[in-house]
Amino acid sequence: MNIGSILRQGIPGLLLAASIIPAGASAAPSLAGTWTLVAADVQHPDGTRGRDYGADPKGLLLIDTSGNYSLQIFKSERPRFSSNDKSKGTPDEYRDAVLGSSTHYGSITIDPAEGTLTFHIKNSSFPNWVGQEQKRNYELKGNELSYRVTPRPNGDVPISVWRRVD
Repeated sequence: MNIGSILRQGIPGLLLAASIIPAGASAAPSLAGTWTLVAADVQHPDGTRGRDYGADPKGLLLIDTSGNYSLQIFKSERPRFSSNDKSKGTPDEYRDAVLGSSTHYGSITIDPAEGTLTFHIKNSSFPNWVGQEQKRNYELKGNELSYRVTPRPNGDVPISVWRRVD
């Protein structure tokens, strides 16, 4: 087969394929990369907003090209254990350590048409989340990703904002 016959047969096929793709359609946005936490807020039922992990929360979200992820959020102001031994903390130290962090990993899928992402949680620092699928509304604007977590029993809605760093 010479180049002329390849072009005569291949170009019409490409044109047909291009005509099937709807105008304005694009591939699903990729969330793969390294993200750093910008904000970990909470919206209360009365509409007011607060800081869920203090004034300067720290966090990292890693997503690979296969959709595997690892997420960590920490309150910067977490007090250290006075014993310097995590197996000998006080009840208040344990409470602050647990409430001052959120970590989980698994896989993530997105549905751009619905504007949702779903965390398929394999393991979590909060045992009740292990094995759950959590769907969240998200927005991706340039290098900024934000999403709203499912409301808590008290009606509070956590809001996480991340910035891509690579």
